[in-house]
Amino acid sequence: MESYEIKHMIIDDDFEGDPSVTAEFTYDDKDYSITFHKTDMELMNSWMFASDTTLPANLPDAMIESIREDIKKKM
Repeated sequence: MESYEIKHMIIDDDFEGDPSVTAEFTYDDKDYSITFHKTDMELMNSWMFASDTTLPANLPDAMIESIREDIKKKM
């Protein structure tokens, strides 16, 4: 698996009543965003940014787990 680089991380304690953590990262020369529930780190959504469009991202489970662990370390 190629590596990714987390560019930004936002911890939102007031997101619709559920705290969340969003990480923006670059993978394979594309920009992505992934959001987890802060309390249990369950995946909420993931997006890929292409041109002026946001598309649902189809990320490998291993990458999602790796990002989840990186976020836990940074919180």
